[in-house]
Parts: sequence; C-alpha cells; structure tokens
Amino acid sequence: MHQKIQAEVVVLGSGPAGYSAAFRCADLGLDTILIERYEKLGGVCLNVGCIPSKSLLHIAKVIKDAEELSQSGVFFKKPSIDIQKIQGWKKHIIDKLTNGLYNISNKRNIKFIQGIGYFENENNIIVENNENKLNVCFKYAIIATGSSPIKIPSFPIKDDRIWDSTDALSLKNIPNRFLIVGGGIIGLEMATIYSALGSHVDIVDRFNTLLPVVDQDISETYIKSINNRFNIFLNTHIQAVESKDNALIVSMQCDNKYHNNSYDNILVAIGRSPNIKNLELDNIGVKLNDSGFIQVDNQLRTNISNIYAIGDVIGFPMLAHKAIHQSHIVAEVISGKNHYYEPKVIPSVAYTDPEIAWVGLNEKDAIKSGIDYEVAIFPWNASGRANASNCTMGITKLIFNSQNHQIIGGAIVGINAGELINEITLAIEMGCDAEDLSLTIHAHPTLSESICLASDIFRGTITDLLNTKKNVIK
Repeated sequence: MHQKIQAEVVVLGSGPAGYSAAFRCADLGLDTILIERYEKLGGVCLNVGCIPSKSLLHIAKVIKDAEELSQSGVFFKKPSIDIQKIQGWKKHIIDKLTNGLYNISNKRNIKFIQGIGYFENENNIIVENNENKLNVCFKYAIIATGSSPIKIPSFPIKDDRIWDSTDALSLKNIPNRFLIVGGGIIGLEMATIYSALGSHVDIVDRFNTLLPVVDQDISETYIKSINNRFNIFLNTHIQAVESKDNALIVSMQCDNKYHNNSYDNILVAIGRSPNIKNLELDNIGVKLNDSGFIQVDNQLRTNISNIYAIGDVIGFPMLAHKAIHQSHIVAEVISGKNHYYEPKVIPSVAYTDPEIAWVGLNEKDAIKSGIDYEVAIFPWNASGRANASNCTMGITKLIFNSQNHQIIGGAIVGINAGELINEITLAIEMGCDAEDLSLTIHAHPTLSESICLASDIFRGTITDLLNTKKNVIK
C-alpha cells in the first residue's frame, strides 16, 4: 500500500515558477504540497542557472573593469584565480537563498516532498524517492517542472570534457581553449565569464547573425563592444567532434570552407527542452502543442480542467520572470479570482558585458506586422554618465508607432541594460507615447537619461546632439 496524502493544490517542481505558485497558493488559504525531485528548492534558476551565473558574471565584470582602469592611471596586478574559493563563495550565495526558501515554505505551512512525481490519474500523483512511494491526492495540480539543456547526439556523449550549462557553472576547471556551441544568451554569458577567467573562447553559431531575436544594429553594437575578448564565428556548422587524449578535435564548416580546431572543453548551449518526459502525461491526456510544450489557455489551464502548467514547460520565452508572473496568476485563478495571463510584453536580458536587453517589437516584427514605425537611437558616447563611467560603447534604441507616437519596442546595449529596460517595459504596458517619456524628468547624470533623450530625438527636441529631424516640435 502506498502512503496517501491529500491536498487542495499540488505543485510539481520548485523553481521560480513552482515555489512562487506554492507560496501564493498558501497565502490565498489553499492547502498546498510542493514536490521536488532534488533535495534543494529553487530549481535550475537558483541552483545551477540564473543565480550562480550572475555570481560568476560579477567576478568577470570586476576583472574586466580592473583591466580597463589602467587607461585612467589606476593599475592592479594580474588577478590570481582560486577556483575552490570561488566555488565556495558561489555555494554560499546559493545556500543562503535556498535556506531562505525553506524557511518561507515552512512558515507558510507548505508540505515539501522530495522525490520524482508522475500522474496516475487526474487527481493522483505518485511520488517515488529512495525511502518510499507516496500517493498524493489533489483537487488541483500545477506543473512547473522547468527545462533541461538540449544535447547534440552526434557529440561524444560519455566524454566529460563536453559540458552543458550546469557543468560550466560548476567551474570544474578553466580551459585554455574553450569552444561554445550556440550564440544565444547562455553561450554569450559563459563566454563573458570564461574569457575573463583566462580562457581563449570561440563561439560557433549556425545563424548568420548573433541573437536573431534582436535587430542587426543591436547585435553589431555588442560585437563591436566586446573588443575581441572572444571570437564569434557565425554561419558556421560543426561537422564532427573527435575525442583525443589531450584534446577535442572539432571539424567546422563555414562558407564551404572546412577546418579543424582543438579544444580542452566544449559547452553545448543550443537551447532547452521541457521536463515533461517522466510525468506520464499520457495517463491523463494532457495535450502538447506542435513544439512539444504543454498547451494552456490564457488562465494557464491545460485541456484537463483541474491541471495547470506554467514556466518553461509551456514554451517561450523561457524566463524566470515570466514564470514567476504566471505563478501568481495561476494561484489566483485556482483560488477563484477571475484573472488572466495577458502581458503586453516580456523583457529579455543577456547579462553579458556589456548587457543586451530588449522588449516589445523589433524592426523586423514591426515590418512583418505592417506597422508604420520610426526608430530613435541615442548613442552612449554622448552620455555624460557613460563617459564618466567608461562605458560609452552602448546605445539606447526606441521604436515608435509613427501614427500615434506610442512606444512599441526598445533595446539597449550597455552596462545595466537589464535594469534600464524595465522603464521601457512599463512605458509599453501603460501605452506611453514619446511625449510621456520626454517630459518625465530623469536624474542627471544617469544612464537612464538615454531613454528620454532617445525620445527627444524622435520628437525633434534633442539638444545633447545636433537635431537632424526636419519637423522640429516648437
């Protein structure tokens, strides 16, 4: 006999989506159980993703800033890297946050069950761990099991020199020659970290542009700003990887030319797939979309009326902040509130150095949608704060609807772009027009000024640059 446990709501997965959903359910008075296959709460994001990567990116930025200060007459010795101490510091940060989640969970009287859960039917989940087998009966279930890195089957699978993002963030070693397959956010962030730590990094991507989700001028500004700290090979395909005792030999093709390079380690960062394989969704008939993600409506309900799904398992964008927002909505829907998941826009950030952030429509989207638009770009080399902070290699780009002057998109390349993008996100959500941005007084000197100054360029009122717009607002 399985031990039986009952709850109103059971949440599968304890990443940002799962723990936030469980916490909000508990706050709304729902008896909640949280199931997690690993011993620690927090999922990929906290344990082997967002938080550890940002910790290492902070170290990388300090190293780079220290090097660049020599141009200002301040000199530091070459940094000495103690991998074990860095690992300990990173672990301390993760432990502090996971312990915080445990404490909050206990104070909310949420029951935590460690084990692998799968559906037996529409009201029962079986949870297995090393000790026993539990039968969890529920009224509502929330699937928040996240995603895993996609592997390349043709690569030598058993060679531990071939990493995924979890391996890279564990900081096993600092390779002399490091290949990153995939020029997306994860690939670029790992290149930022390892190049600062001393690796010679090559990024290979099959697309002919970096980050195809942004416009060409954004990716070109970023490529120019990295100043050859690592190499980027676009429109390049890997033909084969051969394991040798002292190296990984990689055969590549670019523009019908073939060449071989040797590397100490390879990171595969070509994307992620939803963790739904072991959930036994066929037992309950949960529908998937054409891309293999769980299909939900605008209240995050699957085709089974009492089962919901949030976060990476329901598709792109695979972002923690999207998942957290969905977690609040789904808890409120289950509690009886008439709420819907209908965001106008969701910001995205590559926490590289400099950062790249974007939200809303890009130019390609506007053209595809048939929107009459206009672009305004403020270059950071005209910003007082950027000059004073040695970060002039950046731009703030705004996209406006030409007819009503509303802001419909924006992108930023530069330091703290991930912080700055939120003003543009709020402006789009609130339906702001160029005048709203221009007439909002921004503190000076700040990088956030670049947003209202870009709006001034659109309106023809800019004074920090020569005004080239024909129809100047008087």
